[in-house]
Amino acid sequence: MTGNVRLLFVDDEPAARISWSAILTNEGFQVTVASTVAEALALITAEKYDALIADLNIGQPGDGFTIVSAMRRVQPKAVTLILTGYPAFQAALRAIHEQVDDFLTKPADPQKVVTCIQRNLARDKKAITQLPERLSKIIAQNVQGMIEAWYKAVENDTEISQIPLSREQRIDHLPEVLEELVYPRDSSDEINPQARASASKHGTRRRKQKYSLSMLLQETRILHRVIADYTQQNLLMVDISNVLPDLVDVHDRLHLMLKFSLEAFLQTGDLPEAA
Repeated sequence: MTGNVRLLFVDDEPAARISWSAILTNEGFQVTVASTVAEALALITAEKYDALIADLNIGQPGDGFTIVSAMRRVQPKAVTLILTGYPAFQAALRAIHEQVDDFLTKPADPQKVVTCIQRNLARDKKAITQLPERLSKIIAQNVQGMIEAWYKAVENDTEISQIPLSREQRIDHLPEVLEELVYPRDSSDEINPQARASASKHGTRRRKQKYSLSMLLQETRILHRVIADYTQQNLLMVDISNVLPDLVDVHDRLHLMLKFSLEAFLQTGDLPEAA
């Protein structure tokens, strides 16, 4: 049965790739290995596979989900398995079982792995019940969570926290920023006029609040990080084919709004000294 089964094994540990490639090949599988997300994605788009085994953490925590998501979109009939060293993660994996067919806990017994693959190959493949979402939709669904994560990070920033502000003053135009990120636009060179006006007012207010240039830049850097974290957390729901252009668009809009904030910040008077 396994002689015609093409299997992609992805793990960033050389020893794991060597040992599992030998074990699975010995069991009759046609095994291809990959060590990075980029390498795995290239193989998924170029070759046909019947099954995927991906380590949960490849380079970054949760990278295995990126590969699973890509396989589910490109080759929906392929069996997708996650290999994890964290038994407690089983509950979370069950919660996303519509995307991951099964999980294997390290150290995995070779025979149990083979049995798991065969069992999943033999049963009817579940249809994808949730259509992939564009990144703008993910942002729209998590606005409040992103605001809270950003506010907490900013309040914990050593430099920015030296400026005493109320919660409302600190958050300032962040809701308008996030609204702009989900707002459709016809030209890549423009943003919503209301978002532009809000960004300019933000720069003026931050100057009056005695922010430094580095603080203004740090606010945006933290927002970039928050958006990246939420993208990572929702990879199985994101349209993987558009995630890179969507991220480029989001970052472009953020930089445009930062540009308008900086122009207003620098418009008059001497710059505040860095704290």
